[in-house]
Amino acid sequence: MRLLLLRHGQTHGNVAGALDTGVPGLDLTDLGRAQARAAARALDGTGVEGVFVSRLVRTVQTSDPLVEAAGLPRAQLPGLHEIAAGAYEMATDHDSVHGYLSTVQHWVHGELDVRMPGGESGTEFLERYDADVERVVDSGAETALVVSHGAAIRTWVASRVPDVAGRPEAVSPLHNTGLITVEGHPTRGWRLVEWHADPIGGHLLEDESAPDPTGEPVEE
Repeated sequence: MRLLLLRHGQTHGNVAGALDTGVPGLDLTDLGRAQARAAARALDGTGVEGVFVSRLVRTVQTSDPLVEAAGLPRAQLPGLHEIAAGAYEMATDHDSVHGYLSTVQHWVHGELDVRMPGGESGTEFLERYDADVERVVDSGAETALVVSHGAAIRTWVASRVPDVAGRPEAVSPLHNTGLITVEGHPTRGWRLVEWHADPIGGHLLEDESAPDPTGEPVEE
């Protein structure tokens, strides 16, 4: 099947530079809602047959324009949510953001036993994300859209698609409404089709440069 992994639109947490990973999470900004509408237009004609979102409200809001325009079924799955920040939840300071992103970078490079302080390990993250990807596959859709989160998408793709972990994209920003497309199957493997790090509907405002910790790579 073809799996389209879309990062949500800009949120108030992104603008504040906050590690917002708890349920339900903060809403989209006006820019985020515009990005969602632009993403829906960009996805028109891609053959999406089903939409799957996380427990966080920003993924639902990002998928709303496409679901409403195309009349697509949508399911909310528990394992697609962002990598839990644990002890860093809602922090904005440099050390906390660096701690979160450095943990994610360990996972991207295969060090899955490393645990987020107060949160999950890379192994635990992949187990719950894999379980929901299997549910998406079991839906029978040949092309499915998963609206998820920057760190989660990059980590899952780097871990499950051969040779991605060594590519610069794996530790580069996945901007709001950036899209990664893969093809394959959980048991037969996945291959990368396209890594579109920029908003798929195009850049809408200069304000997109606001702080955005879960979409950015750790600075060494």
